[in-house]
Amino acid sequence: MTKLSVNINKFATLRNARGGNNPNVVKAAIDCESYGAQGITVHPRPDERHITYRDVLDLKEVVTTEFNIEGYPDERYLKLVEKVKPTQATLVPDAPDVITSNAGWDTVKHQKQLEEIIGHLNSLGVRSSIFIDPVVHRIEKAAEIGCDRIELYTEQYAIQYAKDADNAIADYVLAADKARELGLGINAGHDLSLDNLQFFKNSIPSLDEVSIGHAIICDAIYLGLENTIQLYLRQLK
Repeated sequence: MTKLSVNINKFATLRNARGGNNPNVVKAAIDCESYGAQGITVHPRPDERHITYRDVLDLKEVVTTEFNIEGYPDERYLKLVEKVKPTQATLVPDAPDVITSNAGWDTVKHQKQLEEIIGHLNSLGVRSSIFIDPVVHRIEKAAEIGCDRIELYTEQYAIQYAKDADNAIADYVLAADKARELGLGINAGHDLSLDNLQFFKNSIPSLDEVSIGHAIICDAIYLGLENTIQLYLRQLK
C-alpha cells in the first residue's frame, strides 16, 4: 500500500495568521497519525511563514510514523536535518520567496551540488528524496547522484487530469518505470486530491508515498479531518 504523508504546513499557516497556538501543530500531527496517516511532512521556509524551526524540533519528539522534512538545502535546512535526523529529507529547489513549490530539480545542472548534499544525508542515515519533474533523463541522473527516492512533482498532472487523464499520466508512468528500473523509490506530491489521486495510484502501482497537505486541509473544513484522511487512504488501496 502507498503511504500517505500528511503535510501539516497549513495548520501552521492558520495558527500564524492569528498568533497564539491555535490550531496546535503538534496536536495536529498526533491526530493525523491517530487517524491513519503513515507519515508527517513539513516544509519550513526561511521566513517561517507557516512551519517554524521550533515546530520541527517539537514535532521530532512526538512523530511516531515517518517524519519527512522538505526544503531547499541551504545551510540552515541542513543543520536542522542534522539535528532532527528525520526519516526522510526531500530536497526542493525553492527560491525563498515562492508561495509554493513550482518546479523540480534539474539534476544535470545541479549534479555536483546534489551529490554532495545526498552524500551528507547518507552519512546521517537519513533517506534522501529529490523533488523532480517526470523527465526520464533527469531521473537517470538522480540515480547517478545516489539519492534513495524521487518525488514526482504532480502539478501538471493535476492541471491536465480533468481534460485528458490518460495524457496527463503518460509522462509520469514513463518516469516511474525508469525510476524502478534504476532502483529508486517513488514518491509524489503537489495538487493531488480526492479527484485525481486514485487514478494516479492505479497507474503507478509501485508508488511508495504521496505527500498531501493543501487538499486535505481544504476537504477537512467540510468533511472533518479524521474522515478526510480515511477517504484519502481509501484512494490508495
